[in-house]
Amino acid sequence: MKKTNYIVLVLILIITACKKEVKEKKQLQEMNKISESAKRVRDYVKKDIIIAHRGSTFLTPEETEPAYRWARNIGADYLELDIQLTKDNQLVAFHDDDLKRTTNIKEIFPDRIDATINDFTLIELRQLDAGAWFNEANPEQAKESFKNLKILTLQDVIMIAEGNKIKRENGKPVKALINDTWNGNYKHEKDPNDNGNRPGIYVETKHPKSNIEKYLKEELTLLGWNINENPKQIKIQENKVNIADTNARLILQSFSPESIINLENHLPNIPKCFLLWKADMKGDFKETYAKAIDFAIANNAHIIGTSIAGEPNNYEELTSDWMAELIHESELLIHPYSFDTNEQFMEYSKRIDGVFTNRADLALEFYGRKKIISKDVLINLGY
Repeated sequence: MKKTNYIVLVLILIITACKKEVKEKKQLQEMNKISESAKRVRDYVKKDIIIAHRGSTFLTPEETEPAYRWARNIGADYLELDIQLTKDNQLVAFHDDDLKRTTNIKEIFPDRIDATINDFTLIELRQLDAGAWFNEANPEQAKESFKNLKILTLQDVIMIAEGNKIKRENGKPVKALINDTWNGNYKHEKDPNDNGNRPGIYVETKHPKSNIEKYLKEELTLLGWNINENPKQIKIQENKVNIADTNARLILQSFSPESIINLENHLPNIPKCFLLWKADMKGDFKETYAKAIDFAIANNAHIIGTSIAGEPNNYEELTSDWMAELIHESELLIHPYSFDTNEQFMEYSKRIDGVFTNRADLALEFYGRKKIISKDVLINLGY
């Protein structure tokens, strides 16, 4: 190739790159922004929050009592949970649609192995062991006390956030009877090992089933956690996590656009996170990404939940520099999932506003809040 032609080619490439950069900057400047009223709700939420994903999936059986008691005592800002609706319209904390992965459904209901959690009543679900599977899957973290753990209700998780635990007699949960009838709920008592932290809760709804958002609003209102309707005052202590007594006590989240719309209808003016999953993002990727942000803005979401790359989850990258810039240009917060290593904290921390993490202990240490031996916290809680 002649030198003159080479120089011309280089110039063309430089000009093309510059035009692309100008176009992308123009796109950023043209991004829609959230409303002033949405900003006020967004500002309920502190920066650099630590969200205990399912309590912990690393150290304990996920979404069980030890997971949430550990996350509370270790100092996480939020207890994160997935909400499912039972056959008798009770709200339980459980991730999967079926019960095969994290319970002994094969032993207790062998003819219903493939049934969804929505096909069971709360009383039936309370018969299952939600902890023993963890010991088999994670022998290095196994504990005898993880056997026979119960699937929790939304109320159980909120009671833990408020410093309580399930009441037990002779090692068995005490049933809460109404007119000598049990509907599956247990009694609660003050946790003798509570250390005064009062985290918020970060609730995920799945694809809408049986108007779950309506039941969620009713339960949160009954328990005093709906800030729109006579929220209860929760006693806090100085130098402890105190989010449970603020307007940020509750954050709602969903991957489902329909559920985000339903949540806004039933629970307006409460912080909401629209979760993104790359497999759902069809067509031109950048255009689809921008449309997802616009959807969040149009439906009064305040946060975008994005996946991060890297081991051990190896999710698709949805939190790169340009993606974070698009979100922040719209004045939304970014809460990515799920952080499990110091390398991930170091790579992403400067462009995000909070973390979903299975290792709240590592996150606390990374942000310089405290250094804790996480297993000691479990031992102190009696596990």
